[in-house]
Amino acid sequence: MAFMPVKFNLQKRVKLAQGLWMIYWLSVIAGILLFGLGIFFKIELRKRSEMMDNNESHLVPNLLILVGSLACGLNAFGGKVCHDSLDPIKFAKWKPMLKPFLLLCCGFNALLLLTALLCFLMQFAVYLTLAEGLKNSIKFYKDTDTPGRCFMKRTLDMTQIEFRCCGNNNFRDWFEVQWISNRYLDMSNDLVKDRVLSNVEGKYLMDSVPFSCCNPGSPRPCIQHHLTNNSAHYDYDHRIEELNIWTRGCREALFYYFSSIMNSIGVLIIGTIILESVDMAGLKYLTTALETMEDPENPECESDGWLLEKGVKETMGELFAKMKTLGKTNQVVEGEDAPEG
Repeated sequence: MAFMPVKFNLQKRVKLAQGLWMIYWLSVIAGILLFGLGIFFKIELRKRSEMMDNNESHLVPNLLILVGSLACGLNAFGGKVCHDSLDPIKFAKWKPMLKPFLLLCCGFNALLLLTALLCFLMQFAVYLTLAEGLKNSIKFYKDTDTPGRCFMKRTLDMTQIEFRCCGNNNFRDWFEVQWISNRYLDMSNDLVKDRVLSNVEGKYLMDSVPFSCCNPGSPRPCIQHHLTNNSAHYDYDHRIEELNIWTRGCREALFYYFSSIMNSIGVLIIGTIILESVDMAGLKYLTTALETMEDPENPECESDGWLLEKGVKETMGELFAKMKTLGKTNQVVEGEDAPEG
């Protein structure tokens, strides 16, 4: 017995074909969105590449561009089939392609599911890449004269301003590195010399942050130097004072930004999978309803549509039997090709 059978007359077949045509073109729009988001995500990763130590993975955006292109092509084809389905002459040329097309759609849905899973699972890799990349970016901030790092300062400053963040984990990360180049240090000054000599690694460390850490919304002029020295500023206590610099780390800010993009894309892909599943089910009903018409020359006659020609159990049994037969055939072919001993 067929699985989920439905009786169709001419009116139902016309409504099904029209509804499917609309859903297919909605799926084309979803494909365009996926393609556009793939390009957008790829551009964003390229823009923040220095913040990720140039180790970012482009697997997800590349897959999005691929599935977006496939979605547009497959759903445009499905829409055309639905448009021609009620004309027996036009439908006849599409009929032999429908079974391979439905199998291709099943494979495409599997690819969509894989892409959605990667959108959620790859976020941890993005987090780790950001942690390492930002750590190195802060370390190389001062190297404005070093080839390959000339724009690191500008990139990091713009990132801190745009994402309202400071440092990797927080603003204290700047206390652990020398972020002012020796070129701008007066080594004849005793205070500078003492600070450099007092450090084991010979670095000029200070409790200060770059200007890009300043919060312009603070009513007090930005205190970016001697942040932990209360006596250096009037009416100031760094332990209880709400600092007028960004307190959130850039790793958290950038990860939130990228994870929001990836979560949104994942949800859109899940929506696309649902649309594709509806398309496949509807097309199966439409094709079976057209094939089982009692009198093909009489469009008013009734017909039966179904999702599976047999029950789920029987269909799965037949599928496994075919797979076993195919496996045995491959073993026989390999045995015949083996050289005689």
